[in-house]
Amino acid sequence: MPTFNPVSDYAEKVLSGDYPAGPHVRGACQRHLDDIKTGEARGLYFDQKECARAIGFYKDVLKLNGGDFEGLPFHLLEWQAFIIGSLFGWKTEDGYRRFRVAYIETGKGSGKSPLAAGVGLYGLTADNEARAEVYAAATKKDQAMILFRDAVAMVEQSGALSARIKKSGTGQNVWNLAYLQKGSFFRPISSDDGASGPRPHIALLDEIHEHKNGSIVEMMRAGTKGRTQALIFMITNSGANKQSICREYHEYAAQVCSGVLEDDSFFGYVCALDEGDDPFQDEECWGKANPSLGITIPKKYLLEQVREARGMPSKEATVRRLNFCEWTEASNPWISYDVWLDCKDETPVDLTGRRCWGGLDLSSSQDLTGFALVFEPSDADPNWRLKVWMWLPDDGLEKKGKEDRVPYLAWRDKGYLETNPGRAINKIAILEKITELSGLYDVRAIAYDRWRIEDLKMIIDQDGYTLPELTPFGQGFKDMAPAVEELERLLIDGKIKHDGNPALTWCAANAVAVEDPAGNKKLAKDKSIGRIDGMVAGVMAVGQSLKDDDAGSFDEWLEATVSL
Repeated sequence: MPTFNPVSDYAEKVLSGDYPAGPHVRGACQRHLDDIKTGEARGLYFDQKECARAIGFYKDVLKLNGGDFEGLPFHLLEWQAFIIGSLFGWKTEDGYRRFRVAYIETGKGSGKSPLAAGVGLYGLTADNEARAEVYAAATKKDQAMILFRDAVAMVEQSGALSARIKKSGTGQNVWNLAYLQKGSFFRPISSDDGASGPRPHIALLDEIHEHKNGSIVEMMRAGTKGRTQALIFMITNSGANKQSICREYHEYAAQVCSGVLEDDSFFGYVCALDEGDDPFQDEECWGKANPSLGITIPKKYLLEQVREARGMPSKEATVRRLNFCEWTEASNPWISYDVWLDCKDETPVDLTGRRCWGGLDLSSSQDLTGFALVFEPSDADPNWRLKVWMWLPDDGLEKKGKEDRVPYLAWRDKGYLETNPGRAINKIAILEKITELSGLYDVRAIAYDRWRIEDLKMIIDQDGYTLPELTPFGQGFKDMAPAVEELERLLIDGKIKHDGNPALTWCAANAVAVEDPAGNKKLAKDKSIGRIDGMVAGVMAVGQSLKDDDAGSFDEWLEATVSL
């Protein structure tokens, strides 16, 4: 019988302050130590032999994969040993495992996926479960495959496992691991499969914050009813949707850890900062959200993330969520005034004949329309350049300015805003301006929003306008996210310049970014605090440049120039 209890040792170190830990982890540690003393009254006991056996399985059987860790024995970090030791060490009076559901939430890159893969392989081979079904489950098959590939790599690198487990498929297409001695298998599964009736012994659920609903979770949980040792093992980063299934489990785990709720079958390890902690001001709190800091997460990486995020509010929200376990809202201000101001350059630059790409955000008849061109660097000018033209009808312009609280009349008089007589945007005037600009510059293609474009196309066909290639550009995350990310990068690095047009600056200040569970971002007009059409046009222009096979990034251009 082992005399050393790594679970209690970790708990005592956390509570004594030897390890940085947030309130929920401290609660989980206190819960463990309390249950050691009082759990027997509830039929609970801690089996140190089974705890040591599970932890030893990682060290003696499994090997890590990827980067500097390739082929190394999987020595669990102390926080990981606390989780594994708790899950497999705690028993009920009938001798079965106490915990049937585990929820693990840490900062990105902590090593949750290989930890989960190890749980699956232990349940497949070491649990003595006949016909065990082990699943790596997610809403999408490609997400489920990420965790499953960790398990496949572990099998391939372990002599003990590779001799006992049969793989179906080859290379990246392995789809099943079979432990024939027990008639058991381990495979990926998703709600895309339309699967029904799984009876999991172990279900590993990855990236719960990306689950739009609880369907896959409930499907797995429903299937465990006939299994006496079943375990649902959920891992995730913090999320943005506080109405999601992930948030429900986050809140439930926090309450169980704190003792507000009593659920002896539920285990939670939820990393979080304490109230008042600010990771952008104090590095000392970083370990609370990143228990693998300095091992799988280099401190240098977090320093880079924080530095980039300080000037970009939307980046800040993502960094706070993924790296510091702060639940942020899905919509955030997109860009800071300081970053935008640093990219202002009113120096006249000759752009004649310079290659560029366009973006057209065509509004309704009375709203702001924006057309943008983004110019690639040249030998004489090592910066990308962003120029934007905007239109409003003249009628009611003063009133509209008062409503929007901006000086439209002054902007018109100084040439920052194009207007036309009447109460509606003149699409012919827009086409004439685009035709004029296409004669001055080498416009390779123009991205457009499909909404309200048919009337414009009709005018082009009827009046015979000759324009550069017009390309539809979706307003969802698929098209917008890469463009938003690229423009963010150029702005943060100071590699794109704008001419200080106050109308465009206003649009930039109004812009709000929303993100999906995977962290992809787009600008959202319905969330923004004012008109953003000029900025949307700019994002589309940048996105169109990314779609051009001949368009090199700034870094590629600079590298080529230096090499000459």
